[in-house]
Amino acid sequence: MHRWWRDAVIYQVYVRSFLDSTGDGIGDLAGVRAGLPYLKKLGVNGIWLSPFYPSPQHDHGYDVADYCDVDPTFGDLAEFDQLMAAAGRLGIRVLLDIVPNHCSSEHPWFKEALAAQPGSPARDRFHFADGRGPDGSEPPNNWHAMFGGPAWTRVTEADGRLGQWYLHMFTPDQPDWNWRNPEIGAEFDRVLRFWLDRGVDGFRIDVAAGLFKHPELPDSPDPEADARTRDSVNPLAWNQPEVHDVWRHWRAVCEEYTARDGSERLLVGEVSVPTAREHARYVRHDELHQAFFFDLLSAPWSDDAFHKVISEAMQDIAGTGSTVTWVLNNHDQVRTVTRYGEPTPEGSGLGPARARAAALLMLALPGAAYIYQGEELGLPEVIDLPDEVLTDPIFRRTGNRDRVRDGCRVPLPWSGQASPFGFTSGTESARPWLPQPDYFAEYATDRALADTRSFWHLYRDGLQLRATLPQLGEGSLRWLDTQPGVLAFVRGDGLVCAVNFGTVPVPAPVPGTPLLASGPCPTGVLPGSTAAWWINDL
Repeated sequence: MHRWWRDAVIYQVYVRSFLDSTGDGIGDLAGVRAGLPYLKKLGVNGIWLSPFYPSPQHDHGYDVADYCDVDPTFGDLAEFDQLMAAAGRLGIRVLLDIVPNHCSSEHPWFKEALAAQPGSPARDRFHFADGRGPDGSEPPNNWHAMFGGPAWTRVTEADGRLGQWYLHMFTPDQPDWNWRNPEIGAEFDRVLRFWLDRGVDGFRIDVAAGLFKHPELPDSPDPEADARTRDSVNPLAWNQPEVHDVWRHWRAVCEEYTARDGSERLLVGEVSVPTAREHARYVRHDELHQAFFFDLLSAPWSDDAFHKVISEAMQDIAGTGSTVTWVLNNHDQVRTVTRYGEPTPEGSGLGPARARAAALLMLALPGAAYIYQGEELGLPEVIDLPDEVLTDPIFRRTGNRDRVRDGCRVPLPWSGQASPFGFTSGTESARPWLPQPDYFAEYATDRALADTRSFWHLYRDGLQLRATLPQLGEGSLRWLDTQPGVLAFVRGDGLVCAVNFGTVPVPAPVPGTPLLASGPCPTGVLPGSTAAWWINDL
């Protein structure tokens, strides 16, 4: 049986920003279906769809009101089935984003909990607790939410009095499930089977190190750590040992479906933990198949930093028998073109060259890789969105623009010289849900496909070679000795990848003309901010 996921390249589709088929300015499932030939041409093995379930959209679908349906904004179940059929015909796998740590405050079970009495079975599905102080006016503990503010909200009871508090590690619109209640596990078992029965190939699991909280909900010595770092740092709220039992059960469910037809269903987790060794615990043989390795995404542009995180991943994660799941961009992070360069709307400076080099490096590494939509176009972060259009709940809760996520979620440009750049089928006056800057014309897909020097062709060429060269994909790597500022490694029986992290050209680590390079690369020379692949017997 071919274990397709071990070296797959998956394209993350942020549905509301991919392609709009209805003219309302919001992308939808029919738009995803229309874009599948584009993704097939690019050469990806599968797609991961951001949440499209019924939701009040306080956090753009990561606040789920019904896990087994489609929000009318995005279509319906019949349209989902058409998307699955179209993807199947093209040989494209489909992963769904599932959100098991929390739901929407509009979920029927949470509404039931609000109407119920303290101590009721309905409230036990969540984390309800009495407040501290003589009148219960202080939160049950000192935890802060990752998106800012206290992690607790007080409710008004049926008799009109202020009563208990409920826990939400993100926003008050996203109450955390109490996974110590067996009803929650049973409900998500039903959800998994609902979508597996509709043919999905697996799930990307949101907040996979979450779910369980410390049973006593004690105060944290650093209560604002999650908000300060925008990460799951509070050890009392994340990475509790019981979470691994959930992933063992989910893996068993997937194996049950795999046994029916021989095609493996994939579980890939959003796992943010302190070390690669801790990360490796999530991808043991009977737990998640894979977990995103965010250390490469967060590494500064430095040969030492990249060498360290790659080496640790290969030692600790690949050592479990899994493969590393590499990622450079996603819907929560500043795009590489901007992150690696100067913070200007046009992504000027060294950012584009470094982003191209990092992409070629990632595609040469052993394991799987995930590409975020627009990454293949070289889109920069949109950093000049006015306050009045920002929708990120982080901004709404804190008023702070730092690391607000709207800038990487601006709808894709497909064609033309002016917004909406072919994103929406509406009239020329149709407005995408986030405004597209004028300079997006330079990055439209029609222009990218026509220009052989574009980011798109670099990604397409890299993916084609990855699919055909036996040295790439699953396997190991061997580092080569290089001068400072340069990383080089060998894959298989002679594919060499080298990256010059500096700005000054250096001698190439191997002779001959590169098979593929991220920028102009004369024979015998590796320019600054450039990556290249060679076939050479080293």
